[in-house]
Amino acid sequence: MLSFRNHKNLVAVCGDDRVRIVDWDLSHGFDVCILWEWRIDEVYAQLPDKYRQYLYALDECKFVDNNEKLLITASSGAVILLDIISRECLFYAYAPMAHSAELLPDGRLVVTLSTHPDGNCIQLYDMKYPEKLLYKDRLYFGHGAVWSQKRERLYAVGYSKLREYRLKKWNTSSPELERLNTWTLPINAGHDLCMVHDDLLLIPGREGVTSFLIDEKVFLPFTPLAHMGAIKSLNYNPITQSAIFTKGEVKWWTYHVYQNNPDKFIQMDDFRIYKARTANEVQ
Repeated sequence: MLSFRNHKNLVAVCGDDRVRIVDWDLSHGFDVCILWEWRIDEVYAQLPDKYRQYLYALDECKFVDNNEKLLITASSGAVILLDIISRECLFYAYAPMAHSAELLPDGRLVVTLSTHPDGNCIQLYDMKYPEKLLYKDRLYFGHGAVWSQKRERLYAVGYSKLREYRLKKWNTSSPELERLNTWTLPINAGHDLCMVHDDLLLIPGREGVTSFLIDEKVFLPFTPLAHMGAIKSLNYNPITQSAIFTKGEVKWWTYHVYQNNPDKFIQMDDFRIYKARTANEVQ
């Protein structure tokens, strides 16, 4: 049975047609310790033929469900929940331009879309009915979503907006996400969304990272990464006090850690790294 028990700092990265789980502590530069790899074509046999054309250009992957599963999005139009041990596809939905996804209570799943013709870039699905869209909401250029179990709130970021939702009619067959608040971002563009504990959100953009204090409803520069330039994804681990992010380069996205070792990075020359999420992400 697959076990990562002896690896304390795991990172899931994706790009092109594959996902990798990497031991950060044992990696540096091009010397990358790859523990596990999965390619899109492994799931072809588990899906109807009509869906295969949408499985490419992986955009994000993140550990979920006690780090036993991966939630994967492909901007070509796929959302996949994958069991790491069995490599079985547990859920698939067709969502054009899917950018990010998040698991919600009772087997529901929200997807943010980077673009959609009518601007409805928030979409809600039930894992039991993958071909049925339960709810949609307008948020242009949806780039990230995080769920706070303690607050029982969903936060989603678009190009210029940060939005807060609560669950509505959740125990019915027609659940909704009720809008509570919408704030205008002080940065040029929101590229991702990361939750630190339950009172702080981090939002990377074209010119660095901005923090949002939820209780005070205030945006402030996240000083360590406020002027780092274009950052595509971000995960902050309050346990190790390290910020892990992907940053745009000429040929690829390099994956860096800032706080504990600001000069450490990894690069993989055989595929572009679009997103990176750690197994010990705190939400």
